[in-house]
Amino acid sequence: MNDPHDPQDPSHDPYETTETQVERLLGRALNSFDLPDSTVERLASALAHSSALHSSHHSASLHRTTYRHTYLLADGSTISLWELVHNSGRDGTEQHELYVEESEARLAASRLPAGPSLGWSVERADGAPADEDDDLEVLSALLARPIPAQPRMYVPDNSADHARRVLRRAENADRPGEATARRLRLAFGHHITQAFGRQCSVEGGRDAGFTLYEHQFLLLDGTELSLWEVEHTATPDGRHMCEVYEDERAAREAMESRSRVR
Repeated sequence: MNDPHDPQDPSHDPYETTETQVERLLGRALNSFDLPDSTVERLASALAHSSALHSSHHSASLHRTTYRHTYLLADGSTISLWELVHNSGRDGTEQHELYVEESEARLAASRLPAGPSLGWSVERADGAPADEDDDLEVLSALLARPIPAQPRMYVPDNSADHARRVLRRAENADRPGEATARRLRLAFGHHITQAFGRQCSVEGGRDAGFTLYEHQFLLLDGTELSLWEVEHTATPDGRHMCEVYEDERAAREAMESRSRVR
């Protein structure tokens, strides 16, 4: 399955076995620990593989490429991994991330900073640049906007495991507890919606990005449950941080509070 003459194949090595390719792929991925155990176990029986370029974006500040790696397993079935390669690290070095769902890879790609084109500025009526208080005021107003109603298109694809991974990456002390985690073990469908996303100056004059996602889950008993994930870089050292809340209001209040971090 692997074409040794494909110049777009990130695993271009005519002598590399599928086992070695899988080990290398997992070894270089920053988030390999997030992959479901069942996926890693299935990959252990891979007999052949094929890698193909799925999408690519290049600008002055961002190089982003997505590859699809497809594996033929011993039982005759196939499985795919989506690899996101980008240079958005602090030192501009190439970084790799792996996802089992194309939608998760697209979501991760959308979170990458794209340089000045994603920035935003505010001007006062007199044409003068807005000051720090103006930025915070506009951010607060944007945070208060309601999310437009959207149809819920649930995807039945390892939804309980997706919920587990969302909860595991939450760093806030008031994240959802064990009771919520138990309910989400019954999830069989999920849908991800980006509810908010902005990059702006926060208190202290630093640039920070804020993104809010709603992870909607359909449970086996027919009920629905949402997790609200806040991703931001409004930390003292500019580090990327994830927080998860059980309701939208708490998530938006957390974003507004983080926008004032020194």
